[in-house]
Amino acid sequence: MVPLIGRAVVMSKHQSMGIEAGEAKQSDDLNMEWQSIATAPFDRDLDLAVIERDGVHSLVFPCRRVLHGWVNSKTHSPVNVHPTHWREWDDTVSPPFSRPAS
Repeated sequence: MVPLIGRAVVMSKHQSMGIEAGEAKQSDDLNMEWQSIATAPFDRDLDLAVIERDGVHSLVFPCRRVLHGWVNSKTHSPVNVHPTHWREWDDTVSPPFSRPAS
């Protein structure tokens, strides 16, 4: 079983291989499979998986894909990550993404 820290998922390198096969799932979500980051859509809140020195982690906040990377869906601030996989965010959908008024 994958240990949970809040909503973040921490996996060993051995367990992270399941993400690449689309098999890694959180026990408290809708059991949606991970998809390759190359297929991430632009129009919805996503749960992102990133690889760090201590393993693979799922971010604890929803993100949206934008032309030059990723933003936090709730704050619209840039997120400096290089995700490897994505799946639908399982909480209520944030309001439609829009740029803050200038």
